[in-house]
Amino acid sequence: MKKFILPLVLLLAIGMLAAVESDPSAVVGYVKYPCVAGNNMLALPMVDAYTTANELGDAISATTVGYFDTATQLWSTVDAFPWGGWSDDFALSNGQALWIYVESDVDFYSLGALPAVQPTYELVIGNNVVMLPLDKGALNSANLVGDDMGATTVGYFDGTTQLWSTVDAFPWGGWSDDFATSIGAPLWIYTETEGTWPVAAAKVRQNIKTKSK
Repeated sequence: MKKFILPLVLLLAIGMLAAVESDPSAVVGYVKYPCVAGNNMLALPMVDAYTTANELGDAISATTVGYFDTATQLWSTVDAFPWGGWSDDFALSNGQALWIYVESDVDFYSLGALPAVQPTYELVIGNNVVMLPLDKGALNSANLVGDDMGATTVGYFDGTTQLWSTVDAFPWGGWSDDFATSIGAPLWIYTETEGTWPVAAAKVRQNIKTKSK
């Protein structure tokens, strides 16, 4: 797999979670991620049918799919060959935030059932990439997200500029700026302490794999 250093500088329009028709016993919905030609960030908030990077990449004609490896502090990616097939593959998990490259505009839908439990993330000292869980709608700004997890930087990827846009916490309190956040949004985080986020409730929640296979 190729690895890319995380740039320091984010806009991702995310569709609202919406219900769709399903069996009476199942709650099914989607989160829409409009992707532009070039680099994009998306996530998997719903219980999607995609289980591997290759499957997701084929579905939206992506040429690269990757995730951020907190252990190496690098992006780990797989690439589509022009003649078909992929350079490698990795498993996907609910709540995972992904980096993709597409050659034309496309909408990606994370479509499926609501997860039985929301994901948590093992934050490391340094850079982390997370998704704002579906039950964290109250954290509707970068400042609130940062305060909730004790982060010093919160950012998002701006598909228009192809850059990361970040806000920083001041040592004496407060933030350099702010931006709106919404459930399902992939976010770049810098923390100076390790910990689990969101703080686990009474029942055990699934943990997102962030290390290389």
